[in-house]
Amino acid sequence: MITGWMLRDAIISASNNINNNKKAVDALNVFPVPDGDTGTNMSMTMSAAAREVARLDDSSTVSVVADTTASALLRGARGNSGVILSLIFRGIAKGLKGCNEANGATIAAALTLGVDAAYKAVMKPTEGTILTVVRMSAEHSTQVAANGEATFVEVWKSVCDSANDALLKTPSMLPVLKKAGVVDAGGQGLVLIFEGMRSVFEDGIIIPSTDEDAVAQPIQSEVFSGVEADIKFGYCTEFLVNRDSKINKEPMSLRAYLESIGDSVVVVDDESIIKVHVHTNNPGDALQEGLKFGPLVNIKIENMRQQHVNASWGAAAESQSPTEPQLKRVEPENKYGFVAVAAGEGISQLFTEVGVDVVVSGGQTMNPSTEDILKAVMATPAKTVFVLPNNKNIIMAAEQVIPLADRMVIVLATKTVPQGICAMLSFDPEAEVSDNHLTMVKAIDDVSTASVTFAARDSVVNGQQVKQGQALGMEEGKITVVDDDIVRTAYKVTKRMVKKHASVITVFYGEDTTQEQADQLYAMLLDKYPSLEVAMISGGQPVYHFIISIE
Repeated sequence: MITGWMLRDAIISASNNINNNKKAVDALNVFPVPDGDTGTNMSMTMSAAAREVARLDDSSTVSVVADTTASALLRGARGNSGVILSLIFRGIAKGLKGCNEANGATIAAALTLGVDAAYKAVMKPTEGTILTVVRMSAEHSTQVAANGEATFVEVWKSVCDSANDALLKTPSMLPVLKKAGVVDAGGQGLVLIFEGMRSVFEDGIIIPSTDEDAVAQPIQSEVFSGVEADIKFGYCTEFLVNRDSKINKEPMSLRAYLESIGDSVVVVDDESIIKVHVHTNNPGDALQEGLKFGPLVNIKIENMRQQHVNASWGAAAESQSPTEPQLKRVEPENKYGFVAVAAGEGISQLFTEVGVDVVVSGGQTMNPSTEDILKAVMATPAKTVFVLPNNKNIIMAAEQVIPLADRMVIVLATKTVPQGICAMLSFDPEAEVSDNHLTMVKAIDDVSTASVTFAARDSVVNGQQVKQGQALGMEEGKITVVDDDIVRTAYKVTKRMVKKHASVITVFYGEDTTQEQADQLYAMLLDKYPSLEVAMISGGQPVYHFIISIE
């Protein structure tokens, strides 16, 4: 059997292990483009959980630790690998619901629920990935647990061993992995996480972190540096409600009550759990109201007037630098609102100019978390918020916001900045939600995107040798041009994509692109396409020398 404190320590150990090895996992990227961030995304996702569970004391049950882990992973998820990881642990939490302790059979069944959750979330599951690794580990652990005599340690050992065996088979399942001579990065990350947990279950040892800043410590209480007179509501009150299925009450009525007795209210309904945060002078009243929805756990009340060191509630703000504005929840007063993910001052400004309320900093190699996007949605004063991820590896994280927000959220599957811009330009403020949704989706299909980046490593693309540092021209994310000159590469890839019906070419040049290079490309395109409108915009984006929109 394992206890809650053992599971808590296992999560911390897992976080440390993936963080210690994140660069090695990043390096498993089989493509030369600079997007090898699987290890980093999984590490940051697990760190969110480690920080939350570190706050739990030794008396916490397995159920509470698992729920806390799942909730933190959901909000901290970054990239597709982070989202899948969060779904695996969300399924595990469902399987451990109500358990004070857990045995081998229980954890095997719970892991199976995690597999189901992960597979259902992926539209077209691909074998030879993290999905295969977790599925085979669950299947084998279920077989081991079936005889009824296996201990928890024996079952978890089978989880780890079978996960590693599955990982070694991934190259034979995905030709691209076999050709590169590597295993799947997401699967490798999961093995590291499972092994980190194994260290606690087998030996009672938390794997130490080699990064002092990443070591999970009990989160500091929420406090403020202002003088006591500046604090209107003195008690930071937090708790979780285990929803009683017999009680048919709308969680938003709880939020309405809390707003009548305080401020900084957050009420997030996460299926069977309601997470509550409020600043109030009457914490007892807040708890009494919460009890109307079910039993309370993880109660924390802090007197902010006695503390003067800045900190944030939980780990939600860890992704924001001290110089970035803190996003605060606002009432959904307007009919429509927009959130976009973008990198680069010029591109961010353009999104603002076309009507985006909040721009979340992020993109290639800088995937924002679900929590980052949720905070932006909650800071948008609209009843319906359209979210534009503008990167294929951010779409899943954005979709996790939908059940967490207190307003309607529609995630448009924009994979590029041009798609996001075109979607915004097609929006009609007088049209209904469904009509706008359809119109914006169609607009996404009407724009083609080319881009120019650099090779992050030596590789082979379509039989052609690629050397680190060379320019790569991509059509809708697929490498089609390799050259030594970024301007020539941009010109070639644009020529490949311009069709007869094209009328506008818009080029966003990046932070590492000189004005001279931008002017040179502009002249070449004008000369080649005198009848088309050609626009050059300083996007200031990292990673990409050029992002080219063709309409």
